Amino acid sequence: MKGFPLIETMIAVTILPLAMAGPLFTASRSIVAAQTARDQLTASYLAQEGIEYVRMMRDNQYLAAYNINSTNIAGVAWNNFLNGNPDPALNGIDPSSIKSCIAPAICSLDSAVLDPLGSGVVEACIDGTCESERLYLTGCTGGGSCAPSVYTKQANLSGSVETPFIRTLQTEIISPDEAKIISTVSWDSHGTRYTVTASDHLTAWQ
Repeated sequence: MKGFPLIETMIAVTILPLAMAGPLFTASRSIVAAQTARDQLTASYLAQEGIEYVRMMRDNQYLAAYNINSTNIAGVAWNNFLNGNPDPALNGIDPSSIKSCIAPAICSLDSAVLDPLGSGVVEACIDGTCESERLYLTGCTGGGSCAPSVYTKQANLSGSVETPFIRTLQTEIISPDEAKIISTVSWDSHGTRYTVTASDHLTAWQ
């Protein structure tokens, strides 16, 4: 029984890595594509969640004005929603307002922190871009351990895991009774910046 000649062995050693490179590259690209699709799905959820929280802020303003029997309920609620100028009957408490989000300014949303009316809290971005305000994933609002389920800007909550996502909100005033809400989620993955945007038009209650 004869062994392989040296030249045949060298050829085989050369061909084998080349034959494996294609499938390995394909598998690697498939993993990256799957991760990107997962991140895009999560970002879409976060962007839409931003819109829904702002909608809830508007609705809560209406309920607050209604509960204090305010005159011109719709007008008072819409003004409070946009400008943060509460009716005197609210004892000076400034509830949900998107004043800090009105273009050209942008703001961030923390859905794990509730304002006096029960909506998520919006805040002006510290650096004007919100690039330093990544979201953390956690299911905890106190001590102990629990399953991750809430996205928040709070890194100190028990079980917090940093994510690559940054969410910003911006409001464009279309008319005295209409505003366009833009919710943008961005993240970096494999050296590429990705962005998902959701928008909606909100009007004053009639």
